[in-house]
Amino acid sequence: MSEAKEEFNKHNYSADSIQALEGMEHVRMRPSMYIGDVGTRGLHHLVYEVVDNSIDEALAGHCNNITVTINEDNSITTEDDGRGIPVDLHKKEGVSALEVVMTKIGAGGKFDKDSYKVSGGLHGVGVSCVNALSEHLRATVYRDGKVYEQEYERGKAMYPVKQIGETDKRGTTVTFKPDQTIFTQTVEYSYDTLASRLRELSYLNKGITIHLVDKREKKSDGTFEGETFHSTEGLKEFIKFLDGNREPLMKDVIAFEGEKNGVPVEVAMVYNTSYAENLHSYVNNINTHEGGTHLAGFRRGLTMTLKKYADDSGMLKNLKFEIAGDDFREGLTAIISVKVQEPQFEGQTKTKLGNREVSASVSQAVSEMLTDYLEEHPDDARIIVQKVMLAAQARHAAQKAREMVQRKTVMSIGGLPGKLSDCSEQDPSKCEVFLVEGDSAGGTAKQGRDRAFQAILPLRGKILNVEKAMVHKVFENEEIKNIFTALGVTIGTEEDSKALNLSKLRYHKVVIMCDADIDGSHIATLILTFFFRYMKELIEGGHIYIATPPLYLVKKGNKKSYAWSDKERDAIAEEFGGSVNIQRYKGLGEMNAEQLWDTTMNPEFRTMRLVQIDNGIEADRIFSMLMGDEVPPRRDFIEKNAIYANIDA
Repeated sequence: MSEAKEEFNKHNYSADSIQALEGMEHVRMRPSMYIGDVGTRGLHHLVYEVVDNSIDEALAGHCNNITVTINEDNSITTEDDGRGIPVDLHKKEGVSALEVVMTKIGAGGKFDKDSYKVSGGLHGVGVSCVNALSEHLRATVYRDGKVYEQEYERGKAMYPVKQIGETDKRGTTVTFKPDQTIFTQTVEYSYDTLASRLRELSYLNKGITIHLVDKREKKSDGTFEGETFHSTEGLKEFIKFLDGNREPLMKDVIAFEGEKNGVPVEVAMVYNTSYAENLHSYVNNINTHEGGTHLAGFRRGLTMTLKKYADDSGMLKNLKFEIAGDDFREGLTAIISVKVQEPQFEGQTKTKLGNREVSASVSQAVSEMLTDYLEEHPDDARIIVQKVMLAAQARHAAQKAREMVQRKTVMSIGGLPGKLSDCSEQDPSKCEVFLVEGDSAGGTAKQGRDRAFQAILPLRGKILNVEKAMVHKVFENEEIKNIFTALGVTIGTEEDSKALNLSKLRYHKVVIMCDADIDGSHIATLILTFFFRYMKELIEGGHIYIATPPLYLVKKGNKKSYAWSDKERDAIAEEFGGSVNIQRYKGLGEMNAEQLWDTTMNPEFRTMRLVQIDNGIEADRIFSMLMGDEVPPRRDFIEKNAIYANIDA
């Protein structure tokens, strides 16, 4: 065989590129081990796994277009113009390579380094898991001028791969319907959730075009809801999208793309007038929520380079305080994306990168990028250093305020806030605290609660909007100090001044309980903003809940029933028949203690919403939009999403 032909065969994507690692019997028994959970997050994860296969084709240079369609029955169709999954016989398995990919866990071209240099998703686990967890899946392959098809029921092939036609196109189309016996909570897809992830993927993989179509409902003009995501500038555009609701300190985004020590590194960053640090990191398109070596490398490169520039500029000579690493990241929004051939993930949710060699690669890349930028943009450099100096001064003030919070927190039970009505249970895992809007509702809640395990902390009025406040102002705020003290948590360690210590957390359920009106929603959003910016670990740990008090009491004679929506109210009224009395609860204070217990606080009957962060990027953008200074985007959001709203100009 000639060397040229041997080289071609080595890199040819064929059945021999597919390696089967293990069976998939376990998936249906233990789905959460493979996709995280069987709730809404796991449901959407199925789509991401199939899309990741198409993205991998794009990363390998073989795919430009991906289309995701939500069908009328909530099934999903993904289509790409890649090479098409191989359909020839797999020598080891004795069946088509397509069937191997679709029915064997760990089977995929991603394990053949000649087929894919890097890949996202679960590294070969993905599409077969989707198949196992779908009541029906159909794979159609357009390859070598022919059309091939195979269908599956709950992961098992219904018939061997067959040719069904000829074609001049190429690619793979997969249509699957999630199994309702596994996804018992819901099988309904959220357009916004899918759009958010597909938009993210388009920024992370510039040049790819991703279409999203929702065929479940036609618009008034006869078309379907849909969007096309395409980015030519990648992370630079991502930063502009993410930071669109904040006021930038510089005219342009600092961006860099290159390869260091064999690791492709892409970074984009910008400073704004806010006081929050927003760092988002990715490895092979996977959002590494817990950070890792690439994020550590970014921080080190940023700090060393800015510190050297600030020292050399002489701007620090009159500063009375030492500058710390945190000061360089105040008001910074940055996205770090690396591609790693064999990533090692650690951490609680396996989203923390552990590859040590990546740290030096990112640190060097950032240092070189930033050094060049600062030399070429002296005005921006001066603005950044001034921002860092202000951050150092604010941190010094915040440290004093934080120490006061710590002193109150670590005191004995007598040091708890005077307004807190504590519970008698000592085991935090059995305790819950209600953060209640206003003293009046707080009084009712104290009367209605179960004193054994339920504590009440009334909050006076609207707490500070932390999105627009300097850090020391946050820690000086009385209501926020009371929350810290009541919860028993401390903030700041020697390693990380912003880390939250949950070891002394006094309640494992923290319930936000506000009126079911616009003011109540605003107060709940202010509290959520505080938790997201200063106690994100509580949200990530599943400790934050929102109470859902009823909107209506429907009565007729001796019969009464509560309603949580207009639709529910009308259904109850129709069931009762004739003339009914409907009371609209404008606030918690309108309910007596017994009613509040029955509807909102009794664990046997209440409904509480667990606060989760499905997408950190989107959550950050929404909070900055809702609580920041820019009015137009907030107005647009409210008009699109509010059920009831009187929007002031």
